[in-house]
Amino acid sequence: MNLAQPVQYRIQTTHRKCPQIITRLQSEMGQNQHNNRIQKHAKTKKTVAASALALLTLSSTYSYAEVTANAAATSNYLWRGQEQGGGDAAIQGGIDYASESGFYAGTWVSNASWADDMTYELDLYAGFGGEINETFSYDVGYIYYAYPDAASYTDADFSEIYGSISMGSFTFGAAILATSAASGDGTDFGDSLYLNADYSFPVGSTGAEMALHLGHYSGDFIGDDDIIDYGVSVSKDGFTFGLSDNDIDGSDVKVYVAYAVDFTL
Repeated sequence: MNLAQPVQYRIQTTHRKCPQIITRLQSEMGQNQHNNRIQKHAKTKKTVAASALALLTLSSTYSYAEVTANAAATSNYLWRGQEQGGGDAAIQGGIDYASESGFYAGTWVSNASWADDMTYELDLYAGFGGEINETFSYDVGYIYYAYPDAASYTDADFSEIYGSISMGSFTFGAAILATSAASGDGTDFGDSLYLNADYSFPVGSTGAEMALHLGHYSGDFIGDDDIIDYGVSVSKDGFTFGLSDNDIDGSDVKVYVAYAVDFTL
């Protein structure tokens, strides 16, 4: 997961097709909850809101095996245009292992409170990345989103298989639902698909970088079968300022500020 881009957005909606899943827009948008079962749809690489920042970008060009760590603070943890902590600030961090072969694995944790009794999110992931040639690179992997202290009836945990192709400053990615703790319509393998396109570029000679994001969700997992999210951010020296939103009725533009640091262990 790369927290350096504003790409982490959990999707919320009051409409639900799965009897065991209610989506999470309720509290933020003032709509009624029918029950406390919550579900989410997932991510290709997480970006901290990017929400702050970065689960380290596990790149494809490691010359040796290494273990790195990252820590971040963000004013609002977002995932695919949706708030994961009711708009509150979050502390985030992770540890990653990457080898010269292109294999990587890691874990990442953040405050999260979109379900009953939930206080944090724990992600576990592994994948493989590399360069195809001087122009193209790729990344494929599996990520499991766990919410250990969420009420058992929320059936919050789920996982995805993801992949992306990068060409220069452009990245195109996809993620499909792999497993879900919930049951019912839309919770089986492949029942949801998330596509994203990202572009980043330097801002003159300031040392800052601007990132643009566009994502599209389709499927039955979260109820609404067609959702678009989008965002823009500017980053420099570990600081990120960004805007994020989606086309769900009643959604407002979210503004966040984040700071992140990475270091080798």
